[in-house]
Amino acid sequence: MLHRYAYLYIRYRRFQRFILGARCGRQEQHRVLMEKIARNAATDFGRKHSFSKIHSLDDFRKHVPITDYEYYRPWIERLKKGDLAAMYGPDTRVLMFALTSGTTSQPKFIPITNHFFREYRRGWNIWGLRLYWDHKDLVVKKTLKLASDWQQFFTEARIPCGNISGLVTETAPWVARSRFLLPSSIIKIHNPFAKHYTALRLALVSKKVGMIGTANPSTLVEFARMADAEREYLVRDIFDGGLREDLEVPSEVRRHLSGYLRKSPRRARELEGIIRQYGRLYFPAIWPELSVLAVWMGGSVRVFLPLLEEYYGKVALRDHGLSASEGHMSIPFEDGTSSGILEYCHHFFEFIPEEEYGRPQPTVLEAHELEEGKDYYILLTTSSGLYRYDIRDVVRCTGFVGEVPLVEFRNKGAHFSSFTGEKLTEAQVIEAVQRVFKRFGWPAQAFTVAPVMGERPQYVLLLEPGPYCGRQQELAVTVNAELAAINCEYANRLETRRVAPLRVQIVPPGTFRALRLHRTASRGNFEEYKHPCLVADLDFIDRLLEIARKSLETPKAPVGEGFGFSGTHLDMGENREQTPTSWQNTLN
Repeated sequence: MLHRYAYLYIRYRRFQRFILGARCGRQEQHRVLMEKIARNAATDFGRKHSFSKIHSLDDFRKHVPITDYEYYRPWIERLKKGDLAAMYGPDTRVLMFALTSGTTSQPKFIPITNHFFREYRRGWNIWGLRLYWDHKDLVVKKTLKLASDWQQFFTEARIPCGNISGLVTETAPWVARSRFLLPSSIIKIHNPFAKHYTALRLALVSKKVGMIGTANPSTLVEFARMADAEREYLVRDIFDGGLREDLEVPSEVRRHLSGYLRKSPRRARELEGIIRQYGRLYFPAIWPELSVLAVWMGGSVRVFLPLLEEYYGKVALRDHGLSASEGHMSIPFEDGTSSGILEYCHHFFEFIPEEEYGRPQPTVLEAHELEEGKDYYILLTTSSGLYRYDIRDVVRCTGFVGEVPLVEFRNKGAHFSSFTGEKLTEAQVIEAVQRVFKRFGWPAQAFTVAPVMGERPQYVLLLEPGPYCGRQQELAVTVNAELAAINCEYANRLETRRVAPLRVQIVPPGTFRALRLHRTASRGNFEEYKHPCLVADLDFIDRLLEIARKSLETPKAPVGEGFGFSGTHLDMGENREQTPTSWQNTLN
């Protein structure tokens, strides 16, 4: 324990150097840019874009256009076949391709190079140092970290494709690995239900869980609901020292986990007592030392934050920062906020004012030129070989540390809808719905607002059954009024009858879980899925209901009912085998 504290004090200097370096943020940003240009100047991509002539930021902007993934797709296809000279110099290796959704039907393959991954790890390390400094109790507690496989399949050149979170987990330094509660082999379980059940089976044995980390807070909500729905099976497995045979767990993973699946009759009895006392597997009683949840807090995911206290108690929330497969871009260093300092020493950043986005010649700013309180689209230049890359994220500048801005994620630019110039944003929709739910005293719910086209465009608030059933008209009128109060353009379109008033539609229970599974089934990024709170697709509702219909028509599997497949967490117990009477008697 003393060694861990000493290690923390020594390593914390890295965070202090990072903060002090922000005083020369502009100079450091230029150094980062020129280093990346020089590294790949002799490549095919570098020659095509005259990297040898780039000696300043002006040169860079002259020779390299603002880009998106489709600009790189032909080059990345060459990389997938092993032609690294297309984009990289001789000292660069491609460790993997991170899969993420694209603007087309084809996924994006983001190359993760050795240089990029080193910088990515450093950014997370700085984040973790500050977190542990603020919560020193974590040094002697365990961390429950949920991640996904980085080797889901391989390219022609045998380069792995998957999720970067898995690579981070498997290559973590020994100090970090010693705090992880779950063995790394669990990322090889691709079925979401089986993986989360196995994680719960292993984690519930320990009382020393201090932090739970995953990308999306909705994953933690599902995690808690699943724990309660599957409580009989979980307690039985802990009592017997087993793991359900009907789970989709690869045989090699089962063999590796056998050493972790010890019998714990005493812990099983404790959990049974908690169930009797609270009527469910209540995490604050199960993990009394839990002090931090590390999740995204900005953008659309914040609709799930009120539910975290219900399931996990009053614990600190620490945002991961602005992060994606394309890069870890900001480091929050306080609890309860998504605002963080830009990672100025790893990537080069440019920004376009939100109101100028889409213009032929928009203003493009450096990081030190931002204005507090204003929103911008962010452009990345990284060691993965992406230059002036438009990730379509909107961020707000919330202040400065030296010459480096603090930024918080607002919304994806793609989550923007404007059929008649109403210019609705996801952030506005979230704010309006949250205000109304708070006013009525209703608990937070997942929702999506989507358009339909009749005589006039109209927005539809989609919700699964809840306390508002029977009051849909009242809810619609109130949300509509809030949206009009927040967005003057929307108010004008309502007044001039160019947009019909919003209405509410109740969708079948389990619809949003079915959507989540549908969108993540082929890419294995269940934990990183971002629920869409606003879409601009006129066919979205029809497709959503078709996904839900197919999910509900699928014969119920022996495991995983309701967890992204069908039903809600309230009806998961139907048609389930009863826990053996002998086991119940032994526990009691």
